[in-house]
Amino acid sequence: MLLRTVLACLMLAAAGFSAAAQTLKSLPFDKQMTLAKVGDVDAQYEVGAAYEAGNGVARDEAEAARWFREAALQGNVEAQYRLANLVSRGARGLKQDNATAIKLYQDAAAKGYAPAMNALGRAYQQGRGLDVDLARAAEWYRKAADLKLADAENNLGMLYLEGKGVTRDVAQAFQLFARAAAQNDPWGLNNLGGMYEMGWGTAADATRALDLYEQALAAGNAQAQQNIDRLTASRRDAE
Repeated sequence: MLLRTVLACLMLAAAGFSAAAQTLKSLPFDKQMTLAKVGDVDAQYEVGAAYEAGNGVARDEAEAARWFREAALQGNVEAQYRLANLVSRGARGLKQDNATAIKLYQDAAAKGYAPAMNALGRAYQQGRGLDVDLARAAEWYRKAADLKLADAENNLGMLYLEGKGVTRDVAQAFQLFARAAAQNDPWGLNNLGGMYEMGWGTAADATRALDLYEQALAAGNAQAQQNIDRLTASRRDAE
């Protein structure tokens, strides 16, 4: 089994510092690595994340996968999810393996990890490692949305908006986008703006739509700028 319980020997005293006094995230990479090598599961996760992002060390997704795997073996479900993401796309020194990624997602989802549920929904929707099944995609998105994961709320909202895997229901789509937007999610804000612009699931309100697009842009959704420009030009032409 990939996820077996392993007793970790932390040996914090030998490392020369107290993890209680200094969070792992704030430690230099070499000290994170020292802890990781003696079995600290949280340090193993942080080392994996550092290699994945190139934080304090050269970016190396194969090494990231190695350390996420070590943390996953000790039961770190977030590390398991991050490992699945790497395996699903492959990288230099890391073979793409959708079947293994699906197993990892399924195991993490069974433990109640919402991002893994959302990933399963995406796999069913896109046919990556699983046969396309939009109804199953909707089921998994719903499980994650019930746990208030904004990505899943957006994904399920789009299925309701387009009538894919579920009966088309713009009111339900509106509610899901609103829930994501309430978390200041960039896509939730943008999608809710679109609902107001089009008058889907709510009365059309261009002013409210523009405000939401601007919030989406501020939250990091670059595509919202196109919506702002289009709506602004449309309102100017109508004057």
